[in-house]
Amino acid sequence: MKLKSLFLSLFAVASFTFSFAQKTVVDIAVGSPAHTTLVAAVKAAGLVETLQGAGPFTVFAPINDAFAKLPAGTVESLLKPEAKGTLVKILTYHVVAGNLDAAAVVKAIEAGKGSAQVKTVSGGTLTASLKDGKVILTDENGKTATVVAADLKSGNGVVHVIDSVVLPK
Repeated sequence: MKLKSLFLSLFAVASFTFSFAQKTVVDIAVGSPAHTTLVAAVKAAGLVETLQGAGPFTVFAPINDAFAKLPAGTVESLLKPEAKGTLVKILTYHVVAGNLDAAAVVKAIEAGKGSAQVKTVSGGTLTASLKDGKVILTDENGKTATVVAADLKSGNGVVHVIDSVVLPK
């Protein structure tokens, strides 16, 4: 009886792991109460279907508090239909083609002798570096974001949570 119970427990864990691995980067954001603003923006930009695609994608996902740091009214105006082009550019600036887990990012930083440039889907560049053991992203305007949670893996990529919105030039 104990063996059967152990088998059922292992099966439940394996099933959970398998179902989690099948989620997309969008599902990870949708399942997070700290990413409601990001989810609303992804929907407004029409990027849900794209980010549910095969990927792989690496997404640097700003939390709600990151959007709150933007000037008053910025998020509201970006969510308007007439701002869709700008919103798409900003959101795709947070996405890198490929599956860059934390180890790959740190390895690239070390290989670059302290920093690594990462090309985003929008065509822009983010610079990754380390400070006090944390990955820091610097956007094209010199503003920074810190990775506060890394390696949220999905079936089509990985999500790293950041504390600020990074912006292209």
